Amino acid sequence: MVNKQVSDIPNGMEKIISLCKRRGFIYQGSEIYGGLAGMYDFGPYGVELLNKIKASWWKEHVYNRDNYVGLDSAIFKDPRVWEASGHTKGFADPLSECKRCNTRIRVDKELEEIGVVADEKMSEAKLNELFSANKSKIKCPQCGARDFTEVRAFNLLVKSNLGDFTSTGERPVYLPGEACQGIYLNYKNILNSTRVKVPFGVAQIGKAFRNEISPRNFLFRTREFEQADTQLFIRPHENKEAYERMKKERWDWYLSLGIRAENLKWKQHENLVFYASDAWDILYNFPTYGFDEVEGIHDRTDYDLTQHMKYSGVDLSYTDPQTKEKFIPWILETSMGLGRVFLAVLSDAYTEDLLGGEPRIVLKLAGHLAPVKVAVFPLLRNKPELVQKAEEVHRMLKGKIAGLVEFDDNGNIGKRYRRQDEIGTPYCVTIDFDSLEKGDVTVRDRDNGKQDRIKIDELAAFFKQKFS
Repeated sequence: MVNKQVSDIPNGMEKIISLCKRRGFIYQGSEIYGGLAGMYDFGPYGVELLNKIKASWWKEHVYNRDNYVGLDSAIFKDPRVWEASGHTKGFADPLSECKRCNTRIRVDKELEEIGVVADEKMSEAKLNELFSANKSKIKCPQCGARDFTEVRAFNLLVKSNLGDFTSTGERPVYLPGEACQGIYLNYKNILNSTRVKVPFGVAQIGKAFRNEISPRNFLFRTREFEQADTQLFIRPHENKEAYERMKKERWDWYLSLGIRAENLKWKQHENLVFYASDAWDILYNFPTYGFDEVEGIHDRTDYDLTQHMKYSGVDLSYTDPQTKEKFIPWILETSMGLGRVFLAVLSDAYTEDLLGGEPRIVLKLAGHLAPVKVAVFPLLRNKPELVQKAEEVHRMLKGKIAGLVEFDDNGNIGKRYRRQDEIGTPYCVTIDFDSLEKGDVTVRDRDNGKQDRIKIDELAAFFKQKFS
């Protein structure tokens, strides 16, 4: 068991799920009430990792670019937004029910499980044809029967009620099926209130909700999640070069997270969603589940702004300030599920190896993503002089390192190292009796176990260089 990646470990996803619960990354939603399917809570270390992924994405799209701005739009929107976007009619998954126990299954995914190529964007007739030909190979996950209804479309929008508690439901409001619609609604406001000019992009991280038929695969398919979206507004027919550049930039960002290139691949959509003229997905090779989508890059042409012009009656065309040409911008979109990226980052970092002859689990996270940057230990917790010096070093580093610096005196030094390895802490600092006499400490590297003696007054500069 020398340096095994999770892809080489049997039941790898089960081990990741166990680690997430044990070490405070992910908890089952409403667990004390038995849990709520498709809902998860990010624990103390999970939220740190999630926030760092968000910060990396925001830096990439807003801080490192001259023509992108940020947005945070409201969750609730006028119901006509979802009519204009096509979601009230075209946002659906293929559903079938077990005739014996009424358990619902998502047909395209069940077909994929038995090796039949299927896609939720296929026509209802085509899916029924495939399903009918393969029903004998599919059994109900609840009762085991093989008797199902015909396939029908199941709309994924989650209905809600806002303000009017006597409403008959004739015009419900919806939780957002995707986060990006707020960008289209504010496109004109951004033009009027900032100095951006086409081409320009808008970046947003926002919540989305989907009434999933069968939530599955841990964080991969949930009913509540966050999306990180960009919409690049460009001149008509100037999409091809910008689209290819966008695809390369998104691929390179995943590599910057420490994800290995061999665990990523592209997939072009054959059956396009109603708004796209071209669509590519970045897939990640999840342990146990295999390759599946983490991000979509879509060429949406002028569909979105044209639809919102039609339904709102507001002119959303753009006038070039130099040529005075008037046109509806085309849109190139990137859209990723943060839960999926979180799971991909964890999966790629999860390693089992031998260190000093002892087996260990270690998350080899990139330094800028690690939930805890540095952990500080007194060698012995029952020696007040060591504890006091460790607390001094801890306070000093907390003020000089951007990120969590953790103090840990629980258990022996070996157990503390193992705990920090499992949460991905890159460096551990140990204060021993030599520290009291010589003013230096032991700094231990997570990945190789190497230990160096560093002067206390040089620690801040040492870590600044390491994390730069």
